[in-house]
Amino acid sequence: MNMTFLIQARLGSTRLPGKILKPFFQNQSILDLLIEKLKQIAGTDIILATSTSENDNPLEEFAKQRGVDFFRGSETDVLQRFIGAAEHFGANRLIRICSDNPFLELKSIQELINYVTSNPEFDYVSFNVGGTPSIKTHYGFWTEYVTLDALRKVASLTNEALYHEHVTNYIYTHPEQFKIKLLNTPEELIRHSDIRLTIDTETDFKNAQAVYADLVQTTAYPTIADIIGYLDIHPQYYQTMKQEISKNSK
Repeated sequence: MNMTFLIQARLGSTRLPGKILKPFFQNQSILDLLIEKLKQIAGTDIILATSTSENDNPLEEFAKQRGVDFFRGSETDVLQRFIGAAEHFGANRLIRICSDNPFLELKSIQELINYVTSNPEFDYVSFNVGGTPSIKTHYGFWTEYVTLDALRKVASLTNEALYHEHVTNYIYTHPEQFKIKLLNTPEELIRHSDIRLTIDTETDFKNAQAVYADLVQTTAYPTIADIIGYLDIHPQYYQTMKQEISKNSK
């Protein structure tokens, strides 16, 4: 059975509207770069899951132009949107992709896929960052795996808006009800808690854009080690990242 990347995408960000379709690198958007990266992994499918809001019509057009499957569902009930997308395309093993993370590490995505392929009994697999599931951090390096059955279970257990807006939150905050595994992340990150490469604001966008443009001159898909090495010799980015972390903590 194929693994399916479900890209969670919308254009109505309150802090930086349209960020995922803005030119990011050589006239390519973050969404372009993400899809190009995900296509490097064999045995996977890609679905762009957006909302039925008119504001997100450009995302449907984007998907059509690039030959990418798409699904449109509730703007606020993202959990149900994911369930609907998975059911529509017959997808059972899902990797959730946040569309504002251009630095998702290809190596970690493959590690995640390898793990769940060898350990199919898990409902949810992601990465451990100092005891916290990586989705709750500001690094922007990792994805998370979840089964359709686990999402259906969440929908049956709670109507609370928080858990329907944040797709996997119920799962990792109620670990006794699911089979969960958090994979290790690089030890270097313990000394680099001030890295922020997820994109929520204009400052985040400009920072990430500059770092990305430099890094891809030497490697098309920078690893976490590459990024840490680059930032350590360009420490001017850390101060801005620290400021954005303090203003936008999850």
